[in-house]
Amino acid sequence: MKRLFAAIKIQPDKAFLEKLLHLKQQLKHERIKWVKDQNIHITLKFLGDTEVKKIPEIEHVVQQVASSHSSFAVCLNTLGIFGSRYDPRVIWVGIEPYDHLVILMKDVHAELKTIGYDPDRQNLVPHLTIGRIKEIKDKQLFQSIIDKFRDISSKEMIVTECVLYESILKKEGPVYLILRTFPFQK
Repeated sequence: MKRLFAAIKIQPDKAFLEKLLHLKQQLKHERIKWVKDQNIHITLKFLGDTEVKKIPEIEHVVQQVASSHSSFAVCLNTLGIFGSRYDPRVIWVGIEPYDHLVILMKDVHAELKTIGYDPDRQNLVPHLTIGRIKEIKDKQLFQSIIDKFRDISSKEMIVTECVLYESILKKEGPVYLILRTFPFQK
């Protein structure tokens, strides 16, 4: 079994990564599991534990979706949290424009459904998870720091492919291995 997900690899510019480092430093007193810079991605579909014999079928489906899409531009823009101000769970950054990304996500979900993967229950909200909150000691301070970084943004990036990743969970954090990339063809 391999723990898999389909995603888009994101490589933010240096200025964005510096702002992100500054945010992490200001929140270092809180228990937050930050996504490592080299692991930054936009999840298209989390597949979970998957039998190895199923991988070629998944690759075929993702290849079909990728070949029906064109490259597109995105920017990272606006910091937010999932959960409430009283019980924040995830720190994320929004993606703009997200229209093409939503269509890509819907296509990936629809095609994977044909081979037995149910679409996610929640609405497809393209976002970049940057931190998973374990515990917040000072919620008022946390919220004021989040508000201070609300306008974080990146330079435009061109998205040219989807990636099928294997996620190996380790004590120090997940390791993501690229199993295959699927360039957009259209």
